[in-house]
Amino acid sequence: MDTFIQQLINGITLGSVYALVALGYTMVYGIIGLINFAHGELVMVGALVSLSVIKLLMGAGLGLPPVLIVVLGVAAAIPVCMLLAFVMERVAYRPLRGAPRLAPLITAIGVSIVLQNIAMMIWGRSYFSFPPLLNVTTYDVGGAALTDLQVFIVLLAGLLMAGLMWIVHRTRLGLAMRATSQNLQVAGLMGIDSNRIIVAAFVIGAALAAVAGTMVSSYYGIAHYYMGFMLGLKAFTAAVLGGIGNLGGAMLGGMLLGLIEALGAGYIGDLTGGILGSNYQDVFAFFVLIGVLIVRPAGLLGNSNTERS
Repeated sequence: MDTFIQQLINGITLGSVYALVALGYTMVYGIIGLINFAHGELVMVGALVSLSVIKLLMGAGLGLPPVLIVVLGVAAAIPVCMLLAFVMERVAYRPLRGAPRLAPLITAIGVSIVLQNIAMMIWGRSYFSFPPLLNVTTYDVGGAALTDLQVFIVLLAGLLMAGLMWIVHRTRLGLAMRATSQNLQVAGLMGIDSNRIIVAAFVIGAALAAVAGTMVSSYYGIAHYYMGFMLGLKAFTAAVLGGIGNLGGAMLGGMLLGLIEALGAGYIGDLTGGILGSNYQDVFAFFVLIGVLIVRPAGLLGNSNTERS
């Protein structure tokens, strides 16, 4: 029972991060039908920028509280990722908006590779350790270990997701986003600046990615230039699982994928004597992706009548 509770805690924590990143995929896809495979690299940039600022502030000897240092690191990463997303949309994607759908997809993969190499040139190939800045307290929950960092990650992710849902369903910007997602041309005829709405989707997703990057680096204790690739693929899997283009589906898919990975790594690892343990937890994500595409390509909450590519 304690194994189940422990993997449940780990899965919810991991799923919260997947859900945040998946929202960036699903927002862009829901509006312009683009799968932005470079979104995972925004997570990586957010993690490395926040970590660099945190180490800079620690080395400056200003005597700032640890929590404030982390907040300042995230605050520095968010505008960097938002600016990067704006440039990506303006330079790489907007000129291809009327092109065949394969062209933007290939471009997104190219942008991902470019960002990885730029990050490698700036930060190098080495793994960066998250400094022991926060005093993590561990609590016993039914024989399982629960840290206050895990609680904070889940609560912050929940608040961010709730805030995004409020923006989409309760503000003029959200109304314009929903109108643009229904029909971009008709929304333009109604006076909605579709370019501004598309940019808004990119930069909001980038802000969430920056926060998710800091979450990942603080949770696992490391960050590196290649970390966004696998995380981005898993978040994309979560978006497909929930129904890409559906915000609620992205959240549901992220949580389910985190639980599937954690429970699979815990229980299947035990059953196979460690042969398929945590080192192979990535396999479960792609098993889920294949299964969803075979059984229900539209995802759990997706609209099967919507044709996208």
